[in-house]
Amino acid sequence: MPAEKKFKVCLVSISLAKGGLERSCAMLSEMLETYGHDVHLVILNDEVDYPYSGKMLNLGKMKAKKDSMVKRLLRFRKFRNYLKNEKFDLIIDHRPKNNFERELFYSKFIYRELQKIYVVHSSKKAEYLTENPSKFSKICQKNILNVAVSEYIENEILKKEGINNSVTIHNAFNPKWENESGDFPKILQNKKYILSYGRLDDSIKDFSFLIEAFSQSKVWEKEVQLVILGDGKDKEKLQKLAFSKPCAEQILFLPFTKSPFEIIKNARCVTLTSKYEGFPMVLVESLSLGTPVVSLNIISGPSEIVQHQKNGLLITERSLPLFSEALQTLCFDEQLYETLKKNAKPSVEKFSMQAISEKWNQTLQHAIP
Repeated sequence: MPAEKKFKVCLVSISLAKGGLERSCAMLSEMLETYGHDVHLVILNDEVDYPYSGKMLNLGKMKAKKDSMVKRLLRFRKFRNYLKNEKFDLIIDHRPKNNFERELFYSKFIYRELQKIYVVHSSKKAEYLTENPSKFSKICQKNILNVAVSEYIENEILKKEGINNSVTIHNAFNPKWENESGDFPKILQNKKYILSYGRLDDSIKDFSFLIEAFSQSKVWEKEVQLVILGDGKDKEKLQKLAFSKPCAEQILFLPFTKSPFEIIKNARCVTLTSKYEGFPMVLVESLSLGTPVVSLNIISGPSEIVQHQKNGLLITERSLPLFSEALQTLCFDEQLYETLKKNAKPSVEKFSMQAISEKWNQTLQHAIP
């Protein structure tokens, strides 16, 4: 067999902080370096929460408090020169792509004559195919490949827009998370709690629905708490909603932490109530740590992760009574709970770093001439 090729690869992201997209990009740098590839990263904002491998160009450090068009153009020129001078075999771009003119600029100037892969992390077209998907698809068709993080995105979004040079590579979890201690809040010790975590953007994550369902479930009458972990623009609004409920004292808001693994491991279950996702790592992370999940069966992701009544509960419609009932079941049906807990870790082995890094490596071997 011929020896595997080693490539010089540049990963591009807005940042390496706060979200699942950013964590997956940081992890990809580690996975590619494991296979001996020469990995570089370019980030646009000076935010780094997650461990990564390789050399980094942090363009965010060049930003001034009063950012001008001239300063932005200087950063873009530095970016372009870096890509040109380093002679990369491949650019893997994780940025959201929500503005066609900006993406035309990237295509014609930043990435001109360079081989690239775009990674699509969301099922919302306007976030990754811009406001003009038919025109943007022509740019994607010139990429050596487009990677979808779910089968839904590949088949129902990319290929339906004529972007046939597409494959699915799911995001990965790191088995090391099992052994990461992290701080466990004293306030949660010896408590039974339901956990939801992520960026507090209610228009996407719909924590309001979760608070309503928790209130209706009445599990709080049996001293079960709801913990909402994270920060974001809607935190105050959600706290006000929680305060208005009879279960207010049993709803706890905790700030974002880059190592939430102890909190996840000790939760009774983790919930997902988003309006849309790409490939919800909240579910994979929780199951990998042995914690069952309760998820709405939204498009893109949950049905590729959750097996109903095997590793969690998958709720078919955005119904408060159905979701409330599912919370009750997870809290009080011990026989079912033990089954879900036993199946949790084995159910996501196919999303481990080892499995996904092998998939990425093989994709590069076949895609790059």
